[in-house]
Amino acid sequence: MHYQWPTLTNWLEQIAQPFYQQGYVVLEQAIPADLCWSLYQDVQHQQLTAAGVGRQGQYQLNQQVRRDHTAWLSQDNPVQQQYLQLMAQLQQDMNQRCFLGLIDFEAHYARYQQGDFYQKHLDAFVGRSNRVLSSVCYLNTVEQGGELVLYDEQEQFLTKVQPKAGTLVIFESCRFPHEVLPATQIRYSIAGWFRHNSSIQGLVDPQQ
Repeated sequence: MHYQWPTLTNWLEQIAQPFYQQGYVVLEQAIPADLCWSLYQDVQHQQLTAAGVGRQGQYQLNQQVRRDHTAWLSQDNPVQQQYLQLMAQLQQDMNQRCFLGLIDFEAHYARYQQGDFYQKHLDAFVGRSNRVLSSVCYLNTVEQGGELVLYDEQEQFLTKVQPKAGTLVIFESCRFPHEVLPATQIRYSIAGWFRHNSSIQGLVDPQQ
């Protein structure tokens, strides 16, 4: 088994224009098939742990809110480094095209097993986080379940994204509430965040 799809040579252009118009974009087969396959293999050898909610002192495990398992990506891992470098290209391009002032990117693997979900939430709140753009990259395809649902600023349904290997979703972190519906099959992805600075009121924004 191996992933096969043509490598997009203009993937940056295909992301920037719709994002500029609507604040989010869903691009299928956005990352090279070989890289997606390598990431899919890599995540299965990582030690993933139950994900929590909240920041710093408020951080806690809450299975009523989310039940996924995660592991942070590192530049020390050659496969993960390739993905981080790809996102660095996206960061640079989005800065040039949309003047976002992004300076940092963090990401983690996410695994949703049967029944796992993540309730509706925002990734950032204006003035309380330096996360500007959220990203989701799917590492495998599932027939149903585990969909990402985006809502608009009035929390009205906007779109539903079926997990499909190679698909990349980008959206404004403080603008679009979103949720992950209960998975029926094991689903692997990479969740990431682009930041516009490294601190808020002199405090480093913690990874969460």
